[in-house]
Amino acid sequence: MTTLDREETRAPSGPPGAGGPRPLPLRVAVPLAVAAGLVLLAAFPPYGVWPLAPVGVAMLGAAAHRRRMRAGAGLGFLTGVALFAPMLEWTNLHTGYLPWLLLSLLQAGYLALLGAATGWVSPLADRWRAGWPVLTGVLWVGQEALRDRTPFGGFPWGRLAFSQDGSPLLPLAALGGAPLVTFAVALLGGLLLFLAWRPWSRPAALAARRPMAAGVVAVLAVLGAGLAVPTGVRGAGDRVTVAIVQGNVPRLGLDFNAQRQAVLNNHVDATLALADRVAAGAERRPDLVVWPENSSDIDPLRNPEAGARISAAADAIGAPVLVGAVLLGPGAGQVRNAGLLWRPGTGPDLAQLYTKRHPVPFAEYVPLRDLARMVSSQVDRVRMDFVPGTTPGVLQAGPAVLGDVICFEVAYDGIVRDTVTGGAQLLVVQTNNATFDVAEARQQLAMVRLRAVEHGRAALMASTVGVSGFVDPDGRVSGATGFNTAAVVVRQLRLGDGRTPATVVGVWPEVALTGLAVVALLGAGMLRRRSRA
Repeated sequence: MTTLDREETRAPSGPPGAGGPRPLPLRVAVPLAVAAGLVLLAAFPPYGVWPLAPVGVAMLGAAAHRRRMRAGAGLGFLTGVALFAPMLEWTNLHTGYLPWLLLSLLQAGYLALLGAATGWVSPLADRWRAGWPVLTGVLWVGQEALRDRTPFGGFPWGRLAFSQDGSPLLPLAALGGAPLVTFAVALLGGLLLFLAWRPWSRPAALAARRPMAAGVVAVLAVLGAGLAVPTGVRGAGDRVTVAIVQGNVPRLGLDFNAQRQAVLNNHVDATLALADRVAAGAERRPDLVVWPENSSDIDPLRNPEAGARISAAADAIGAPVLVGAVLLGPGAGQVRNAGLLWRPGTGPDLAQLYTKRHPVPFAEYVPLRDLARMVSSQVDRVRMDFVPGTTPGVLQAGPAVLGDVICFEVAYDGIVRDTVTGGAQLLVVQTNNATFDVAEARQQLAMVRLRAVEHGRAALMASTVGVSGFVDPDGRVSGATGFNTAAVVVRQLRLGDGRTPATVVGVWPEVALTGLAVVALLGAGMLRRRSRA
């Protein structure tokens, strides 16, 4: 009799209906996996019920535990579809259902890998019950590390960490960034699973009281650890007054920029109106004005009329304006998505220009265009491919050094961190949500909140249509705007020039946790071979 055979003959140790140490029946596991995805979905904005994230992790873990890899993969895939299909629904608003479906299925595939890995490491979890939560945590971090980078640079939407913008776990970002927050969420899910997957006969239940008490203490300790981490501006410096201009667009959708002049005019006119209020003493004069991504899809460096309009706004307000501009070149048929500093009196400061480093595949450039066209003719809306920048978005704005990232770049750890290590005192996210909806905008704002805590910097998100707003270094939001409306918000912010532990250690917490996941997978393989010997 092998070791695994002996495991099967031991006293029952599963939840009611599990039939002892065997996996849950499929009639239970399949709906549990689907429910896990829906529960995880509810943890993210716009719903924002953050305590449900560990519950969803535990439900998937229970469904996949002791499964063969193929069955675990199938259950993980069901969880992924239930999570990502509704979460990414905003991607089908103007491009049709097929691209949304393909993206959702691709993302679900990574949870299929997680489900397979969960089943594979089950012998370790059974042998080392106290380590079950840690196994759960490192597998989730490893799955996200892979999904955040592949394919075409990855798509980090839906990371567990981004569901915790209002959670006591959020301060952990200051220690180890998003990977540590994800680990803590999944660790809690593993603890819940550890507590639920207990013997249910009366003698066994009595014997399990001490481990259950230890599990409850561990849950409280994880939550308490988050609350114990100090947050705030690191290396607090001067205060600056910043204005966000949300000019709005004539209409939502992919053709929002069919009226590019109107979009530019909206932002110019809103800035001129702010200048009038400043002159009347009704508003504090800003030290910096931030316009969103795509606020000038007319290249103001090549179009004199567009440049003159921006100069009029900057001169009137008497402060530099960070313009989100689409710039032609450098080569024929190429464009750049850029943040360009426009100074009063002198105009564009070409030395303070940031080009988006991570253009969105199939939206800002089209890899495998001929193949992609077979999937959706919408790819031909991208007539010219956006060229990626090569340097971090560190801009010397005069009153402050800005860390500029554009739109989806806020989801990528390294792109944001590079601005802080490059000297950024204030984080700025320029975005255009006109092709999406309010759910996508709120999911993005949750990422800004995590970045503010992670690096001990005040942050802001400036959107064409909303949601725009300011974020304190403890994650609190102020001045949040509505969606599909024009707005101008002015706030005083404290600059920072220090570094959090997360800024210092960078990617290494993720490397360490992912390494532990690999060790767990190898260890489970060794245990399985030993059991068969």
